[in-house]
Amino acid sequence: MTTSKSMLHTDRKRIVIKLGGSMLEGLQSGFFKKFQEMQSEGKEIVIVHGGGPSINAALQKNAIESNIINGIRVTCERSISIVKDVLIGDVNPSLVHQLNGADIHAVGLSGFDGKLLTCTLLDEENYGFVGDIQAVNDGLLEKLFAAGIVPVISCIGATECGKPLNINADTVASKVALAIGATSLVFVSDTPGIKIGNEIQTAVSPGDIVNWIEAGDIYGGMIPKVHAAMDCLDAGVPSVQIVDQHLAGTTIGLEEVFS
Repeated sequence: MTTSKSMLHTDRKRIVIKLGGSMLEGLQSGFFKKFQEMQSEGKEIVIVHGGGPSINAALQKNAIESNIINGIRVTCERSISIVKDVLIGDVNPSLVHQLNGADIHAVGLSGFDGKLLTCTLLDEENYGFVGDIQAVNDGLLEKLFAAGIVPVISCIGATECGKPLNINADTVASKVALAIGATSLVFVSDTPGIKIGNEIQTAVSPGDIVNWIEAGDIYGGMIPKVHAAMDCLDAGVPSVQIVDQHLAGTTIGLEEVFS
């Protein structure tokens, strides 16, 4: 169980794909075809997903206000139960069903399953029941890889005593990528990469990102994505992509990646 740089499995071709909640009901056949192509090339793939639109609808139905701070959903005691039920009981099985229907063998997981995501509270005063991942059970994922099964992970973690915690899905994807030694982390959303001055940037460095954040050109929900990307680069993941469903967008890498 580790997220240590020294334990990266550099001999494996592994990819973590994070699907934004807005993408989950509109996945097209081209996505599944590309997925199968990557599998046929010997790549082992993990999917991590959010569920923002479904969570928003459920919270609104229950008259619970939803606030986002720095891309992180503030999760009160009432809302954590709803978030858990939506992600584990609705969004995750629906996505697994789509994958299985495309002849991609997949199984749904949350942080509760096999102690996959062990967490503490990130910052209870500011964010409520939001988790900070302390450990990823990569051994469980290794067993699924060996069986030819795609893990599909919802962004719900658990404390040591079993209390559910909401986690930003970009952060989950980053931590899982580090734990399994992924060669690439791919964020798939309806935002086709980093846009600066109305232009998508196809190849950027961490230095570019720092400057753009300071200038206010990168903000909101893109901030957790780029922070997760830079954490992965620091730990040894060669590159991170922020792309649309056609898997085209921005590649983030160290300077030498593009030289």
